[in-house]
Amino acid sequence: MSLITVGTMAFDAIETPFGKTDKIIGGSATYVAYAAANFVQPVQQVSIVGYDFPQEEMDELKSRGVQLEGVEIVADKKSFFWSGRYHEDMNSRDTLVTDLNVLADFNPQIPDSYQGAEFLMLGNLVPAIQLSVIKQMKKRPKLIVMDTMNFWMEVAMPDLKEVLKHVDLLMVNDAEARQLSGQFSLVKAAKSIMAMGPKYLIIKKGEHGALLFHGDNVFFAPALPLEEVFDPTGAGDTFAGGFIGHLAKTGDISFENMKRAIIVGSALASFCVEKFGPTRLKEVSKEDIDRRIEQFRQLVSFEIELV
Repeated sequence: MSLITVGTMAFDAIETPFGKTDKIIGGSATYVAYAAANFVQPVQQVSIVGYDFPQEEMDELKSRGVQLEGVEIVADKKSFFWSGRYHEDMNSRDTLVTDLNVLADFNPQIPDSYQGAEFLMLGNLVPAIQLSVIKQMKKRPKLIVMDTMNFWMEVAMPDLKEVLKHVDLLMVNDAEARQLSGQFSLVKAAKSIMAMGPKYLIIKKGEHGALLFHGDNVFFAPALPLEEVFDPTGAGDTFAGGFIGHLAKTGDISFENMKRAIIVGSALASFCVEKFGPTRLKEVSKEDIDRRIEQFRQLVSFEIELV
């Protein structure tokens, strides 16, 4: 089953307590594609890049079953660039530079060859752009997943609420869930957000795992305890790619299968943070992923006798 992913392909410069890199490939769609391609092909990419985006990166994506017909290349502008510095706890960061470059003109067009895709992943973008993509789909996908952030809640809340009416699943972190809902309790926040439209909600809690909500059902998945976290950039997008990649592979969008998909997404995200950028995602094999998923299974599996 095919998957469309819409988002950024970019350059990042990152500084963490463990080191720094001046320029490395990044972008939400890049991370989603590298993660999802382990489970489903084709991954149909929709993005925009400048003349400086490396051809070898395009070739690497193609070799993994990522289709790039929906990636616009602007010949006279640079690609989107972001620079940030992480604090000691690795959960908070300061943005140092944001150069929109080609992203300022991003008006994604869904190629005819992508029509009929059954899964759609909308990366963190202007809500009006996310809605435009949904409306371009001639046949509604089986599952529409979207990511968003606090910035859009501050500057484009009416547009964001309109998009939420059209999606099946929203992914946000705990602070964003509280901001969007106005509720401190994450359970109350989830009910409030699902009333806005999404049938499912994932609240990401970074190193503390993720929560999946649907109706009155709740599932919690822990994050794998890691000795070293080099770079958390892209971990959320990698999680999303593993999650939707598993769902697309199985074709099963039940709550029970979403539980499994959260573990798959968490496993992929645990690889992502081990090196800068998507470097680690390019190295892992199916066997590596299977072993990591088994580690998650052992982490949460227990037996208890009720007396």
